[in-house]
Amino acid sequence: MSLSTLGFLALVGLVSGFVDAIAGGGGLLTLPSLALAGLDPVAAVATNKLASTFGSGSATLAFWRARKIDSEMTPAAVLACLAAALGALALPWAPRQALTQALPVVLIAVAVYFAISPTLGDSQRRARMSPLGLAWTLTPAVGFYDGVFGPGAGSFYMIGYVILSGFGVVRAMAAARFANFGSNAGSLTIYALTGHIMVAAGLAMGAGAFVGARLGARAALFAGAKLVRPLIVLVSCAMAIRLMAARRGLLAGLWR
Repeated sequence: MSLSTLGFLALVGLVSGFVDAIAGGGGLLTLPSLALAGLDPVAAVATNKLASTFGSGSATLAFWRARKIDSEMTPAAVLACLAAALGALALPWAPRQALTQALPVVLIAVAVYFAISPTLGDSQRRARMSPLGLAWTLTPAVGFYDGVFGPGAGSFYMIGYVILSGFGVVRAMAAARFANFGSNAGSLTIYALTGHIMVAAGLAMGAGAFVGARLGARAALFAGAKLVRPLIVLVSCAMAIRLMAARRGLLAGLWR
């Protein structure tokens, strides 16, 4: 690849890393950009996991340094990693068309919840399920989905921590990024073994994502729910529109 193409991918990684660290959905930008750079759909998905691992790892490190990540979040990250590896292995048999049809409805529901919930803020609320219980139930399901398909996984982790474990928005976002790092690393391991990763493109985009995710995590720590809530609503709606457009054949079918 030319230096200009690698620079373009690094810039896209920077922007997507910022958004992904706060609300998820960075694949809205990275997957089409990798396709524009000339990668086929399989290589684009595999290479995107390399970049995403840099981004989610950077955000996890930033939240850990801010003391927003603790030991009770570790089981979820480990189980998400294992489940995502299984999901990547199951990719050839996955009902991707059915997921493309159902996911916009789920994403709109996520957007509505974050938009109208009157109690959603930075404070801890009453938990319906312990973080360990969440790690053994919802987290592996989302991790498996992340290995198979991916869009919205970070938002699904986060909403689980908010609704079920009663986390405040910022703490839930930190836990979601940690779990997302686990699922990215798990699926990346499987994709790396297939030989489909374009290393130069992935490293360029990953370098940008690393910086962008660090900036996004710092912005979220500074602004809290005032920034996180509207951005999750915006990104969830954008992902839903993107997937509905793909279903109608208006855009490249990278997620089909």
